[in-house]
Amino acid sequence: MLRSRVLTAVILLALFLLALFALPVSGWTVLVILLVLQGASEWARLARLTGREANLFWMLTLLMMLGLVWFDATHSSGQQTLPHLLVYAVSALLWLIIVPTWLMTAWKVRHPLLMALTGWAVLIPTGLAMLDLRVISPWMLLFVMGLVWVADISAYFAGRRFGKNKLAPSISPGKTWEGVAGAMLGVSLYVVLVWGYSPYFDRREVLPILLLASWWWVGLAVIGDLFESAIKRQAGVKDSGTLLPGHGGLLDRIDALTSTLPLAALALLLQ
Repeated sequence: MLRSRVLTAVILLALFLLALFALPVSGWTVLVILLVLQGASEWARLARLTGREANLFWMLTLLMMLGLVWFDATHSSGQQTLPHLLVYAVSALLWLIIVPTWLMTAWKVRHPLLMALTGWAVLIPTGLAMLDLRVISPWMLLFVMGLVWVADISAYFAGRRFGKNKLAPSISPGKTWEGVAGAMLGVSLYVVLVWGYSPYFDRREVLPILLLASWWWVGLAVIGDLFESAIKRQAGVKDSGTLLPGHGGLLDRIDALTSTLPLAALALLLQ
């Protein structure tokens, strides 16, 4: 199982880096839309939408993404900012208020419309953030995603080696507080390493800010991970899909990114 996970992860990373740095803007846009649509297909399964409801959800997701891309292509950069801020504000509301409340109250949502709205609040901002962050800098997108990956890997191995105290046993029995501590340590080392090779190395006041932000990012990543686990538990499935050998579906791999990328894009837009 671990060998399959590692092999799939290595292949995915190589393909992702090739796409991130080699694809033109149009090619990257098409790739992101396809990823969002795959996520929509898996979300429809988790939400237990009927065939007709799932098709409608998928089509509306496509139209939303195409609408955002069309709006950006036909308006100046200044005019593009407000719709993007609104999309990211929805994401911030979801991850900072709604989802924590959802998890703490063990809320069960089964109404198709509410599940569809939640799916769009998860998927659309994530796709938009992948587009916006790459425009700002492919390295910025890679840094934010790398932080989440390092947190995930560190939590996995720290949890396997030292895990005893369950983080949320009713939602995801495999996650532990020791895993969270491992993620904190992993991202701290990651941030120090990146900072050491960055143009800001001589500005020592930047490092504490980056470390605090990275620890907050770990918290957001954990919330995204737990939320997808809660949705899967509600749906009665182990994985969101079977797309990726050893990993499950696409949503199983990007769960922590859905709660972090949009807020990173929001923070950069507000600068």
